[in-house]
Amino acid sequence: MNAKPRALVIDDEVQLRRLLRLALTGIGYEVFEAENGSLGLSEAAFRHPDVILLDLGLPDMDGAEVCRRIRAESNAPIIVLSARASEAEKVRALDLGADDYVTKPFGPDELLARIRVALRRVTAEEVPESGHLQAGDLVIDYDRRRVTLSGEELRLTPKELELLSLLARNHDRVLTHRAILKAIWGPNAVDQPEHLWALVAQLRKKIEPDPSAPRYLVSEPWVGYRFVS
Repeated sequence: MNAKPRALVIDDEVQLRRLLRLALTGIGYEVFEAENGSLGLSEAAFRHPDVILLDLGLPDMDGAEVCRRIRAESNAPIIVLSARASEAEKVRALDLGADDYVTKPFGPDELLARIRVALRRVTAEEVPESGHLQAGDLVIDYDRRRVTLSGEELRLTPKELELLSLLARNHDRVLTHRAILKAIWGPNAVDQPEHLWALVAQLRKKIEPDPSAPRYLVSEPWVGYRFVS
């Protein structure tokens, strides 16, 4: 018999932890709770959860620091639960290894959907340096550095292919503008988002059936982009 999947909730709000426990146990999860960052780190190391729900506003330490320390030891999806209005806080957490963020208040259906997406990313086969990835009618062939849409080969520039490959290898995960800029143009380009905006616009014209309503390359406003597989 398979063991139940494990979820760790790190949040100082008792009522929210109770609601999350009810929602998660209702779909078969074993749920563990921590009301502060120190206990959360201990529980993450001891319980080996399959998914972690992490509040940024913890009473004893910065939630972003908790995220960084967990990510150094674990590949489990980390979903930030944030009541903070600052996009900079969310971006920082994502840059430190969080997979996604959900702004408080949120509905349980939205959160459960985000968990399913995050788990799909880690349970799917890792996309190797060789091989291919298929998402709908879009196929990326890493061996031949070739991309096709509905069987037709697309002519991508080297930078367009690099961007698409980076996002596809991290499919269903938010990559921040800063992380993408650093990966493609280097650390000196992290404060030049206009390069990325232009490249995304070019790429969408080639891979999206309707660039004004992207199917594959989705924006996370003010934060970054996500490749939807």
